[in-house]
Formats: sequence, C-alpha cells, structure tokens
Amino acid sequence: MDNTLSADVVIIGAGAVGGVLAYRLAQKNVKVLLLDAGPRIERGQAMQHFFDSVAKGPNAPYPSTSYAPHPMDNHNHYVQAGPIEFGGSYLRGVGGTTWHWTGFASRFRPNDFQMKTLFGVGEDWPVRYEDLLAHYEYVEDQWGVAGFEEYDQGCPRHGKPFSMPGVPMTYADTIISQAASSQGWHVGPFAHARNSVVRDNRPPCCGSASCAPICPIGAKYDGQVHVQKAEQAGATVQAQTVVDRIEVDSAKRISGVHFRRPDGSSGRAVGKLYVLCAHAIETPKLLLISRQENAPNGVANSSDAVGRYLMGQADLDTRALTKAAIYPYRGPTTTAGIIEYRDGGFRKDYAAVGTSFLNRGWRTALGPMQTAARYIKQGLRGADLTQAIEQHTQRELAINSSAEILPNANNRVEADSSQLDSFGIPRPKVSFKLDDYTLKGLELAKQRHQQLTTALECTDIETDPISVASAIIAGTTRMGRDPATSVVDANCRSHDHANLFVIGTGNFPTMPINAPTLTAVALALHAEAAMHEDLAAGRFAAATVSTERSFA
Repeated sequence: MDNTLSADVVIIGAGAVGGVLAYRLAQKNVKVLLLDAGPRIERGQAMQHFFDSVAKGPNAPYPSTSYAPHPMDNHNHYVQAGPIEFGGSYLRGVGGTTWHWTGFASRFRPNDFQMKTLFGVGEDWPVRYEDLLAHYEYVEDQWGVAGFEEYDQGCPRHGKPFSMPGVPMTYADTIISQAASSQGWHVGPFAHARNSVVRDNRPPCCGSASCAPICPIGAKYDGQVHVQKAEQAGATVQAQTVVDRIEVDSAKRISGVHFRRPDGSSGRAVGKLYVLCAHAIETPKLLLISRQENAPNGVANSSDAVGRYLMGQADLDTRALTKAAIYPYRGPTTTAGIIEYRDGGFRKDYAAVGTSFLNRGWRTALGPMQTAARYIKQGLRGADLTQAIEQHTQRELAINSSAEILPNANNRVEADSSQLDSFGIPRPKVSFKLDDYTLKGLELAKQRHQQLTTALECTDIETDPISVASAIIAGTTRMGRDPATSVVDANCRSHDHANLFVIGTGNFPTMPINAPTLTAVALALHAEAAMHEDLAAGRFAAATVSTERSFA
C-alpha cells in the first residue's frame, strides 16, 4: 500500500518554531504537513509522570520513548566525546522543548546581532534587530507576553506595549534586590510568555514554581498551542512520525523525506518546500545521516558547517540559607535578575552574564522532602520536625548565572553510526569545551554570588562546578552570507538546496544570554515571505522523485 503524504510545505518538527510557522502558512491557504517524531502530550498525564518521578528533572513529565528518545535527566542520549560534558536538554514531542522551558520571552538586544563588529569576537548575523522587529511584535502578541514597559532588557520596543501586565517580582526578589542595591546593582523583572490575566482561553499563572519542567494549568505558553491552531486552520499534523532520511534529486532539490513509525509502518512525505525545525541537535543529526550520492557530505553540508559551532549557555549555581526568611517555592521559576553585566563594552574581553534568582528553592519540588529526610535521620519528629523544615525551606536561596559561549567550529554534533538509539538511528555525538572568554565572565559572576550571599548574611553556602546543562542549545546550522562557512542564508534557506529551509536556534551565529525561543520563531516569520514568493511563482511544483537510499 502506498504510504505517501503530500502538501505544499512539509515541516519537520512540531515545536514552537514549526507550530507558529504552520499556523501562519495554513491561515493563508497553504497546504501544510507537520511531522513530529514524538507523541502528543496530555498535560494531566505529564503531571502524573512528574509526581511519580524520583529525580524531578527537566524531562521528568515527559518519559523518553523507544522511537523518539531524548536526553533524560542524566543526558544519556548523547555520546559524550568531551573534553567536558554537554548536558543540553531538549524534548521530542508535539509542542517541543517549550513544554519544559522557563517561559522567558526576551528579544535579543541590537548589539547581540553584531558581536564581531562591535566587540571583535564571535560573528555578525546577516540580519539585524530592525529586520526582526515586526516579527518580534507579532510573536509576542500570539504567545501573550507579560512585561513591564520600563524593563525592556535593552531591547527597544518603539512604543509597542506588552500584551499583558507584568508578572510581579516575588517577596524573595524584593529582599535580594535590597542586598544587590547595597553592592551597587539593580534588579528588574523579566518578560514572560505566561498569562498574568486570562488570555487566549488560558488561565493566569498560579505560582506553582514548577514551570520548568511543567506548568500544571497551561498558563505558560508552549508550542502545542499553535500546533492546535494550525490544525484548526487546516494543517495536517502527524505525531510519532520519525523522519530518518531526506532525499536529494539530481538537481540538488529535496524530493522527499522518509519516515518510520513505532507501529512498524513507514512512508514518504513530498512537498514543494521543506522546512526542518527539529531543534539544534536532531536537525544536524538528520542532515548528516542523509548522506547520499547527490549530497555526499550530508544534506545542506557542502560547507562542512552542519553540526559545528554548537553553543549554549554555561551555568554557575549557588545555594545558601539566608539569615531572614525569603519564602521560595512560590511564583514562576524565575521572575527577576540583576540588570547589569548582560551587555556592554566589556564583551570585548569576557562574556555577558545574566544573574537571576530561582523561586523554586534549592530543588524543584524535592527541596522540602530532602530537607525532611535529613532531619528525620537526625531524629526529629512531630512539631520539632515541622519547625525545622519550615525554618530551612523558607530561607533557601538559589542564584544562577548564565554566560554566553562563543562559536567554535570544534564544538559540534555528529551522527555516531556505531552507537544507535533504541529506534536504530545513530545517536548524537557531542564534542564540547569552554573557552577563556566564557570562564572569565563566570569567574566574575562567582564573585557576585559571594557578594550577594555575604550581603544576605547567608550560611550553608555551596557553589556547583560550571556546567552546560540547560535547555538552551544553539548553533549547528548557522546562518550567514557566505555559503563556504554557513548552512543557510539570511532567509534560512539552504545554500545547497533551494527548496529547503532550516529554521531554529541552530541558525544562530552567536548565542547571547537572553532566552532564544522568541528569536527562533521570529526567524521563521522572516523566512515566511520567501516561502510565499516561491509558492506563488511555482518554482518547485515539479520536484523530481528519487528512490536513492542513504549510505550513511
């Protein structure tokens, strides 16, 4: 039986980027097919997984499946090639990694697009802040972004108000702000893709402090919101559909993608245009395993840049007990941070750093239980135990500093054909190290942590080693003007294959400290105009069929 699916545009990856793009295209009567490797996620079931989890890590609500495995809490999906461990966390499922993101809805700053010109490090982007401004505004309106006009985080709004009133800072933020002020620093609130009032049939934030890994009520935006809207507008969504090969015809056009499903069936999807939005690990892996006669180095990889320039953010975490109660475990995961050190001329010499305060206490959902277990072992019971737990948990301070990482061609993702995942597909092999630029920025951040804990008269201070273990993953399919050094152009179109667009955080030439998701979706909308132009002109209406197999 023929199992061929067809559409005008085939989108691989039903996350925040693919969902909004599918919605936009479907609204304009474009026939869209949206494929995702992972399952549909039901919030109540995901919450139960979270309750049952021992680790309560970023993917605790979303168990890895046999057909679409992703990094678990110990990141065991990666083949670690060193010299340091890369712990970037992502999720394969409809809605994507936004299920477990913090919900930060920050734009990149104008300076972030011109690192090479302004600071002599990194790379310049082939687009500027002004090129994405209208797209930023559109996405903010679609998501619903709560923010304070006076705190634009260095991103000019040009009179455009936020969609909702800002999410207020917590009591802990106000106490920490006083301590920061004594050191000459200022604390400000963040913008959130999180309802502060009822909007878009979603409730306001309930302050559970578990936004990462899951919002229990759907107040925080996640990508499945627009996947559902795309379906309502006419798009077709196929979950549990693992694309394992992209085929290229003799004219260097994409002529189809091949997929498998956990029920043993397989098939092929064909379109006029193809858009790959599978995030910054799975996207390069798919391009690389699709080696074939017409793409001997992998699809879209004549530059040998696919998988290279892997970036993220390096994290420094400090835990301590404050002298006075600050009452964590309420509010969104993070609501405020130090304004300074996020941008400036110092970026010539060391990394920008964002320092923020975590409302989740020492450990999401686990802190009080771990504290109770410790006191029980010490022999406390009854009222004495209750009092000890209260006095401890209400003073838990958690500080995080995240630093930007410069692009490095040797920081990369490869497809390891000797290490197959549970569905028989090569696992991602990651080579990664940090440079002095990032380490210097975090060393200064460590000093700020010490100053803050001193000002708050803290005890039981503990700072973890520097790690790369967040959900912020970028690079690997970088955009640029030169086809010899980049994968896609300023419109996210492959330099090698005219009917292939590759869109997401992988496009980023640099990875500043602001959250990346808003910019990734803005890039998709920037590329949309080129897609409509292609479709209107009928440029790829007759892509040739290839039956050639991959030899990866």
